[in-house]
Amino acid sequence: MKKQISLDLRERIVAACDAQEGTREEVAKRFKVSLGMVKKLLAQRARTGDLRARYRYCGRKAKLLPERGGEMKQLVAKEPDLTLAEIKQRLGLGCTVAAIHWVLAKMGLTYKKRRSMRPNRTVPMLRKRAGGGSAAKVGSIRRDWSSSMSRRPKPT
Repeated sequence: MKKQISLDLRERIVAACDAQEGTREEVAKRFKVSLGMVKKLLAQRARTGDLRARYRYCGRKAKLLPERGGEMKQLVAKEPDLTLAEIKQRLGLGCTVAAIHWVLAKMGLTYKKRRSMRPNRTVPMLRKRAGGGSAAKVGSIRRDWSSSMSRRPKPT
């Protein structure tokens, strides 16, 4: 993890730039920081007027704001069979389905992953497994499929 620069050092760097004690590159070398750090400090001061570290403001901003959590909670309580895609459509959310999943998980809510439907009992979905052992292997591979798989006569 990167080491945070103290407020005192930040102020000295900006003061050196203001006093024109050299170019930005020279100021960066003098205080043993990167040129990018010098540029960042000058831009931050111009934008906010403050030089303190701004960690709480960095990172990606959430598209699904906490205010929408109450709406989601009410909708799921009213209609617990909704899928995530249906929740997104009903609330008109502009985020991904995964974002809805994470918000619901943080709130401790559960949801159905697929629509409710009767299990299909008329047609088996999976074939039965072959039995174990060498007998199953002999019947599972046809002899004429590949020459490398055909059984050779045992040497006499």
